[in-house]
Amino acid sequence: MIELSAPETTALTWSGRRLYRRGAEHQILSGALHYFRVHPRLWRDRIRRLADLGLNTVDTYVPWNFHQPRSDRAPDFEGWRDLAGFLEMIGAEGLDAIVRPGPYICAEWSNGGLPSWLTGRDVALRSSDPGFTTPVGRWFDMLIPRLAVLQAGNGGPIVAVQVENEFGSYGDDHAYLRWNRDALTDRGITELLFTADGPTELMLDGGTLPGTLAAATLGSKPEAARALLAARRDGEPFIVAEFWNGWFDHWGERHHVRGVDSALGTLRGIVADGGSVSIYMAHGGTNFGLWAGANETGGVLQPTITSYDSDAPIAEDGTLTPKFWAMREVLGARGELRVPPRSPTLAPRTVTLRQTSGLLAALRHGTAQVSSSTRPASFEKMGLDAGFALHTAHPRVPAGDHTVTLADVRDIALVFADGHLLGTVGPGTGTVPIRGTGTPVRLEILVESLGRVNYGPGVGAHKGLLGPVLLDRRIVQNWVNAPIPVPEWTAADLSSMTTAGSVEDSGPGFWTGDLDVPEPADTFLALPGSGRGLIWINDFLLGRYWKIGPQVTLYCPAPLLRPGANTVTVLELDQPGGVLELRARPELGPTEEYIEEFD
Repeated sequence: MIELSAPETTALTWSGRRLYRRGAEHQILSGALHYFRVHPRLWRDRIRRLADLGLNTVDTYVPWNFHQPRSDRAPDFEGWRDLAGFLEMIGAEGLDAIVRPGPYICAEWSNGGLPSWLTGRDVALRSSDPGFTTPVGRWFDMLIPRLAVLQAGNGGPIVAVQVENEFGSYGDDHAYLRWNRDALTDRGITELLFTADGPTELMLDGGTLPGTLAAATLGSKPEAARALLAARRDGEPFIVAEFWNGWFDHWGERHHVRGVDSALGTLRGIVADGGSVSIYMAHGGTNFGLWAGANETGGVLQPTITSYDSDAPIAEDGTLTPKFWAMREVLGARGELRVPPRSPTLAPRTVTLRQTSGLLAALRHGTAQVSSSTRPASFEKMGLDAGFALHTAHPRVPAGDHTVTLADVRDIALVFADGHLLGTVGPGTGTVPIRGTGTPVRLEILVESLGRVNYGPGVGAHKGLLGPVLLDRRIVQNWVNAPIPVPEWTAADLSSMTTAGSVEDSGPGFWTGDLDVPEPADTFLALPGSGRGLIWINDFLLGRYWKIGPQVTLYCPAPLLRPGANTVTVLELDQPGGVLELRARPELGPTEEYIEEFD
């Protein structure tokens, strides 16, 4: 256990609708920056860019599943997961820190930050159910003391900690909220505690606590939010814990942007009369790997793209945008910049890709851990958080034309018979044709998760083949289930996959290319002509690409490259394009003006 020194006084206090820091009147001018979305070698650069914007505080969520993706392993706080190192860096740059430990964070992050090994159990999420609070308590035992020693009262940068996250948008279990607050204070949090919710009566009823400061989250109409909170929370300062100056994107939509004038109008309204703000996002970063979440509206899955640029004032690659300069003026920043407006990039070029392994041959090769069951096992049943699952059965198919129906696919399934693709199903229910000869066939179904739901009642929803597979009207039984945990692949695993099987038709499968880099620099990768898949730089999983857009290029930060030879690996699941292009600028697709508002 980390020992705590006795704190001095709480850094932030409030009285008469004014916020004070060490007795002096104060405004929190904060920006959201997520350490888990930025390469660690770029943390300091991005923190300095926030300071250049005119901010005095950095806020970050803490995603539990990023630190503890498996229940049989202790939480990891090393390397990219060095939260304390990130917070200490914020302090070293002269800024305060606000931490939002959840355990639910939303953040368009897979499963809202909750580990799938927990949400796969029969527990009431985000509630006072001991089946939920007991594992959360064990997680907090590991996390919160690491934060407590970094509080301002102990000489650290942390001046405030959030209780849960926008709980009023989810439920009304105030016993759970009180438990969450007590879990923080019992483990050493002494600085300012606050809740954050949308500015509606319903959300504030569900998400606020007596004696704990209430902050708002909003994209517009700050005056109405200020009036509502003033009427409900006597004497409290107006704090916007999230000001949505941009928005995130789903695959198949347009790239959401927000005009400079619109964003500035809301920002001015928030900071007027001493109001405090956290710009969400000040710098969005990237949903590297398979950490992107998803939404679900009307039963329709909306997976989030790899980029988390969010039309922020500091772009995904750190570029200072026109919104940056306009906000900097509103925030009153002066003086020289600590960092240049844009980082150098590699010269554009084209890299030829060559196929090294067919899809099924490679994935069969990587399925050492298998299980048998009467019906296909879900991801949760197999202990699989993200990636793919390969299910195999051998039904006899009578001569003639028949159908294979998948009753509930979460999220996309490729259906094969004797190695030949019959069709694609999902998300949801779908049917593919199959022609039988009166003999058994090798029926293989490759299921891909497109991201776990991060907001609303769909958080914790299971993935995989959740319904039966039918041959005409008869259920297909007796399956072999093989989890394919792509995010856990090592360099050796990836190398093995790419040389696992013969290339039959220059179709879906693994493709590789050689990228020589004299000096590492940022670049933007495009796969013209390709359909849908994943891309690695050396052994690092950069993320998902998809021809439906809006995202065209994937940001590859310089620290992922090394001087000399680099290997690009592509797992193509649809139609290979055969080439990789390095481009000088990001291409995030056709735009659409968007402002999130509450009625």
